[in-house]
Amino acid sequence: MKNYNRIFLGILAVLFIMTGCEREGIDPITKVDPGADQGAPEVNIKYPQQGTVINEAVELSTITIDLEVEDDIELQEIVVMVNGEEVATFTEFTDYRIALKKVIFEGLPIGEHTVTVRATDMDGNETVQTVNFTKEPPYSPKFENEIFYMPFNKDFMELVGLQTPAQIGSPGFSDDAQEGTGAYKGAADSYLSIPMADLGNEFTVAFWYKLDPSVGRAGIITATDDSDLNQGFRLFREASGPDAQVLKLNLGTGEDSAWNDGGKISSVEPEWTHITLTVSPSGTAIYFNGVLERATVLNNVPVDWTGVENLVIGSGLNFNGWGHHSDPSLIDELRIFDAALTAEEVSLMVNPPSEDLSLYLPFEGDYTEQISGRNITVVGSPGFAGEAKAGTDAYAGADGAYLTFPSSGLLGDEFTTTFWYKVNSTPDRAGIISISAVNEAGPNMNNLTKGFQLFREGSADSQRIKASVGTGAGNSWNDGGLIDVTAGEWVHIAFVITENKSRIYLNGELATEANVAGGVDWTGADLVSVMSGAPRFVEWNHLSDRSYVDDLRFYRVALTEEEIEANMAK
Repeated sequence: MKNYNRIFLGILAVLFIMTGCEREGIDPITKVDPGADQGAPEVNIKYPQQGTVINEAVELSTITIDLEVEDDIELQEIVVMVNGEEVATFTEFTDYRIALKKVIFEGLPIGEHTVTVRATDMDGNETVQTVNFTKEPPYSPKFENEIFYMPFNKDFMELVGLQTPAQIGSPGFSDDAQEGTGAYKGAADSYLSIPMADLGNEFTVAFWYKLDPSVGRAGIITATDDSDLNQGFRLFREASGPDAQVLKLNLGTGEDSAWNDGGKISSVEPEWTHITLTVSPSGTAIYFNGVLERATVLNNVPVDWTGVENLVIGSGLNFNGWGHHSDPSLIDELRIFDAALTAEEVSLMVNPPSEDLSLYLPFEGDYTEQISGRNITVVGSPGFAGEAKAGTDAYAGADGAYLTFPSSGLLGDEFTTTFWYKVNSTPDRAGIISISAVNEAGPNMNNLTKGFQLFREGSADSQRIKASVGTGAGNSWNDGGLIDVTAGEWVHIAFVITENKSRIYLNGELATEANVAGGVDWTGADLVSVMSGAPRFVEWNHLSDRSYVDDLRFYRVALTEEEIEANMAK
């Protein structure tokens, strides 16, 4: 006890000395007049900022509004609003000059939004700061009539309706993806099931597929109510010999079902294959890699969706009586459309155009231009070949027949055209593609100083593909390369113009390169002719071409040899 008393008395003595002595070197605390208020508070909205875009795979987002407010004297109030509605108010501040605040806001829907902060100081000075930001859907449909999309990028969410499917068993992901960062990987007794609304009388299902042949048969994509096959649809596969599997479609029509026996894919060295099935009351179609495998005809028979509630991915649920169980294969980029896509639409989905692609004529039984929808003028009576290198049909030339259209939007300092060509050597010379200007010397003369002319000359056995490029004051010749007429084969032709060169490629290999001093001069070259030199390149009788042309493309850039080879593979 004595020790405690001594310690206590010692502490009192120290305190007495400290309070009694003069604080040498330390200024006493004194009140400072803050002076006159110099202005309104300063507001800084740190998040969201002006133009912020929120992109999340959820219908409603939660954001944290981060703000800083500063005043030279003293803050009185801070009000935070979202889309004009007050969500938080602050009137007490630890530091009366600087406030750092965070406000959590829940339930932010897709659309345009504002955050507004109103700050007031003790003198009534007020500052209002507003930022505009956007919550976007995680995915905007890339194609018309697209209503369903699952990219399988290490997530099973469907990004149009923002639904997550039920996972039965242990479906997983593969790093071997056709696009993105992942693909669906099936497993034994495993699949996905997702609610699906009635698709109506027309629909399309499209996806990339890499076969796992470890099972002899499996369901791939199905939507059915029970095992009688009379409702919904079933896409499945079965072994067809030791080296292939056949993909088939069964369609429920109410009292019965309809079949499409599809086509075969290799099971020896499986590769990614794009599968598309289209359904309408008039028929079904199955495409592999954008090319029609098999079509069937229906007599105005719609699908019966009675009792069908879910789409099943990776199994033949309710379609397993014949052993069409879970599929261990890979599936990627699954899309559903509420329309039966045309052959052209399927082709464009599988082979989407480059941003540099300015014109695309697939010649699938018509002259529809796929990129800008520009009007094509048909001169004479050209036809269709009934065969194709790409797709199902090709342009077939005829005497006095060709196509024309304006060149606006197609030209630049660089230019490329590519196409497949099956030559007919009668007549012995013809114009193939010409982008020419009017010749002021007369309508039956050539003006080679502007644009370009791609044409052929030769014999019944050999034809040379040549070009002239106008440079303004003159022209540059490219003597190109030879095509063996007797082979009767499709040849891929690419003609490239750079800032100082022209190049002609045959089947992806450079035939000839020529100098183009100063580059191409497009002045007045406002008309494109396809499969004839007419009406502006006629002096030397390079008129209509009776040959076949398929998959004609124009680019605003000079394609490289590697890009041309990739173009051939499409």
